[in-house]
Amino acid sequence: MRFWRAPLAVDREGRGLLLASGLALCALILVSLALGRYPLSLGAVVETLIGHGDGSQSDATAQTIIFMVRFPRIATAVMVGAGLSIAGAAYQTVFRNPMASPSLLGVSAGAGFGAALALLLHLSTIAVEAAAFVGGLAAVGASYLAASRVKSHSLITLVLCGMVMSALFQALISLVKYVADPVDTLATITFWLMGSLAKANGADAATAAAPVMLGGAVLFALRWRISLLALGDHEAAALGADVARLRVIVILCATAMTAATVCVAGIVGWVGLLVPHIARMLFGMEPGRVMIATATLGALFVLGVDDVARSASVIEIPLGVMTAVIGAPFFLFLVIRARSEQWS
Repeated sequence: MRFWRAPLAVDREGRGLLLASGLALCALILVSLALGRYPLSLGAVVETLIGHGDGSQSDATAQTIIFMVRFPRIATAVMVGAGLSIAGAAYQTVFRNPMASPSLLGVSAGAGFGAALALLLHLSTIAVEAAAFVGGLAAVGASYLAASRVKSHSLITLVLCGMVMSALFQALISLVKYVADPVDTLATITFWLMGSLAKANGADAATAAAPVMLGGAVLFALRWRISLLALGDHEAAALGADVARLRVIVILCATAMTAATVCVAGIVGWVGLLVPHIARMLFGMEPGRVMIATATLGALFVLGVDDVARSASVIEIPLGVMTAVIGAPFFLFLVIRARSEQWS
């Protein structure tokens, strides 16, 4: 048995896996366009996409369903999956903690409170999304401010402040739900907090795409410097990295990406925690490759789970519930497998 592989072979295998994951995402997008209450054949989907329809009533219906209903939802799911996965990988590297997730510093709880408050006040959809985005950024900002008041540069202090802020905003969410009208507003808030893409449209896809693509581009450009943070602050500084500045940039980008996904899809857990581990397991630790793989696998995961959520039963299952039901057992499997390999 060979316990090593030549670098060229590893590089070719990694490129092959990246290509396979990209093709799998494209195939899943086509399948997702065909799935739904009004099923379409893959041939009809392809003909509609390339504009070779026959001009009939059924063809016009297919165009409406694909371009106005399903494609915006699919694009939003891809952005949500990629954004949460990249943010999770960035947090795990910065905090040197494999259990770190995008909600570590309270961004999800803050965004949830902002949206819940906007829903309580019966504001418009745009205002709800804006409130969620601002709430997520405010929670992380409060965590940083609290850590600075402690006058400690320790990551543990920042994490503890994030946990405190997360608990605080969760309590505020409970308070909003307590005073909400139980007939309609409470149900709306509860459903939003469960996470869903049922009402996703083109504007939602654009809202998520801008921060995710911009933040992802910045993190990709800084990928080698970010990888130094996993070595520790002293080692990274010795290698020329401005640790404090770099950490702020990474957390800001990851927080903006997470807040953008939460404001259009609600609270969707487990994606940012689970997918980066799968990407590293399959693609290794090379920063550029693992970041692209993380984004692709995250998009695959959320899109696949959303397909199940909207097709498994007559009533659509909340996306956040499905990611937890699928992600938690799978993450437990990865932990057991890693421990078994460690002791074997």
